[in-house]
Amino acid sequence: MNITKNLNKTPKTVEQNVNEVSRISLGAAIRGDLYSSSDIRVDGQVDGSLFSEGKIVVGEAARLSGKMFCSNVDFWGRMDGDIFVKDTLSLKSSSVVNGNIHVRKIQVEMGAQINGSFKMITEKEYDQLVATMVQRPVNTAPAPKPAPAPRTSVFGSKPSAKTAPAADASAQQQAS
Repeated sequence: MNITKNLNKTPKTVEQNVNEVSRISLGAAIRGDLYSSSDIRVDGQVDGSLFSEGKIVVGEAARLSGKMFCSNVDFWGRMDGDIFVKDTLSLKSSSVVNGNIHVRKIQVEMGAQINGSFKMITEKEYDQLVATMVQRPVNTAPAPKPAPAPRTSVFGSKPSAKTAPAADASAQQQAS
C-alpha cells in the first residue's frame, strides 16, 4: 500500500473558514461601500453599496439601503435600493425589497414583499453592470504572509564560519 499517494490528494469538498466571511453583526451600522472577495453576512445596518464575489446572507433584523452586487443571496431582511445578482436570489417570507431586482434566477417565498421591477439578466450582463457600476478597491489582494522562521537542526544551530569571526572580533574590541 502506498501511503504517500493518499497524503498528496486534496479533499474533494472545501469547507469555508469562518474567518473568510465578512460579518456585520446586529447592532453594527456601516455608512459607505463594502467590497469583499469572500461571503458577507449582514444582521446589522448598511447604508451604501455591498459587493461580494461570493454569497450575501441578509438576516431578518438587517436593514440595507443602497445597492447590492453578488453571486447569490439568501434574503430575510429589508432593502431600500437595487439588487444585482449573478446567479440566484432567494427571498424569504420576511423579506421586504423596495427597489429593482436584476437577477438570473429567483426564488420567492410566500409573504415576501417586492416593491419594484424585475429584470432577468445573464451572467455576461451582470459582469457588464458590475464593470460600469462598482469601483473596486485598488489593492484587494490578501495581506502578505509573514516570512517563515529560519530552519534549525534538531540539535540546535551551529554558527557558520562566516558569522563566528565577526562575533570574535567584536569580543576582542570590547576587551581592549
